[in-house]
Amino acid sequence: MNRPLAALLCLAALWAEPGFAQHNAPEAVAPDKERGEQTAADYAAQGRAQLEARLAAPVNQGKAKNLIIFIGDGMGVSTLTAARIWQGQKAGRDGESTETAIDAMPYSALIKTYSHDFQVADSAATASAIVTGIKTRSGMLSVTPVAQRGKCETASGQDVPTLFEQAGAAGKQLGLISTARITHATPASAYAHSVDRNWESNSELPAGATCHDIARQLVEWSQSSQLKLVLGGGRTAFYPKDQSDPEYAEKKGNRTDGRNLVAEWKKKHPKGQYIWNAAQFGALDANGDAPVLGLFEPSHMQFEADRASDKAGEPSLAEMTALAITRLGSADKGYVLMIEGGRIDHAHHGGNAHRALDDTVAFEAAIARALEMVDLEDTLVLVTADHSHVFTIAGYPPRGTSIFGLASVTEDGEPVNAKDGKPYTTLGYANGPGAKVDGPRNDPSQEDTEALNYQQQATVPTSGETHGGEDVVLKAAGPSAHLFHGTLEQHSIYHIAKHILGF
Repeated sequence: MNRPLAALLCLAALWAEPGFAQHNAPEAVAPDKERGEQTAADYAAQGRAQLEARLAAPVNQGKAKNLIIFIGDGMGVSTLTAARIWQGQKAGRDGESTETAIDAMPYSALIKTYSHDFQVADSAATASAIVTGIKTRSGMLSVTPVAQRGKCETASGQDVPTLFEQAGAAGKQLGLISTARITHATPASAYAHSVDRNWESNSELPAGATCHDIARQLVEWSQSSQLKLVLGGGRTAFYPKDQSDPEYAEKKGNRTDGRNLVAEWKKKHPKGQYIWNAAQFGALDANGDAPVLGLFEPSHMQFEADRASDKAGEPSLAEMTALAITRLGSADKGYVLMIEGGRIDHAHHGGNAHRALDDTVAFEAAIARALEMVDLEDTLVLVTADHSHVFTIAGYPPRGTSIFGLASVTEDGEPVNAKDGKPYTTLGYANGPGAKVDGPRNDPSQEDTEALNYQQQATVPTSGETHGGEDVVLKAAGPSAHLFHGTLEQHSIYHIAKHILGF
């Protein structure tokens, strides 16, 4: 018997085992239309509708006046899928067939995410690739790979102009939004040039280093006059060490050079508005043209699931997006705007899928709001991730099973346990803090796997779950969005976007 046939017969035998017989033919049941259940005719009609929409869709081959780049930090394909299901289930609908705003964007590409020196990259190198058009070393921001991470003496002459710097020089207005610190890797890639992503404040520079920290670079940036809106977290890097935080009196700034960069920003922009809470955000004139610097937390902004309980209040990512588009939309020469869902990544690192998916759904809401507001005749909208995570959707859970529930049940609700006699959840991680170091793994059927703080089980014990190295998805809509197709190098995003912007 030839080997391929033998392998297929072995798989068929395994499938016949009781533990794998999860798709027994169910009794005929009428579809629940309120939950979005579909008949065979519904599926066929859906397929025909998607074909017809593609046949009828015009191709806009023009140039873009505006560009919005949405970056879901760590938002790999498994995260997109699980978040889609969660979004539908939260709304009381069929999760699996839910169509999100991201899904509806017409053009797609797969993006390679390796860096100059790592198979599995970090956010600094990947974001730098998107905004500079070259790959660099992991841990560095918008400099060539000739420089060495953490070695200030190698930085001279290695800066690479970013798409934001070039757009500002061309007269376009600029905006940066992140739920992470605004000096964190992804937003910092737009304006900072640093051989170490961790140099967010001067207190983090090596002794004697002449390089400038990232917060300082934001305030002193050559395109600061074009940077009309900055919203995110990270107040600590802007305040001196003896200054109390306005929201948490017990917390201080961490600058050791005595500089108050918020005060310097105000002096540089006398008509500008500095804000740090929800009330101040709500009081902004949406149609105003004065620069805005909003820093809503000493470090990262709250996870979406925790935002409502924040002491001073924080705007949602969708609210910040709407404000930015309204304010920048009147720019004569257009604008370039980066919007990062930065905390998807942080929740995954903590092995906490619930918060990761909540933040992904919030990110999706911001994209939906943007697509409602912009004119796709002159605005190019890109949605992508910088990298993935080792996050999995496993087992054979019946359709309609809670995305946070147990995978190991049959369609009849009978348990199907793993070889250790315990069930397992649909969501899990290849590594992370949810792995047991000593002793057998917990029985998830005896735990509340739906709880916000539940930590999914992992295979390999690590202090923090790691990034994944597979390709990520890019979605595109707007002028010449069709150029984003196939499989692309991550740095090619810059070159295509710059071409579409026409400078």
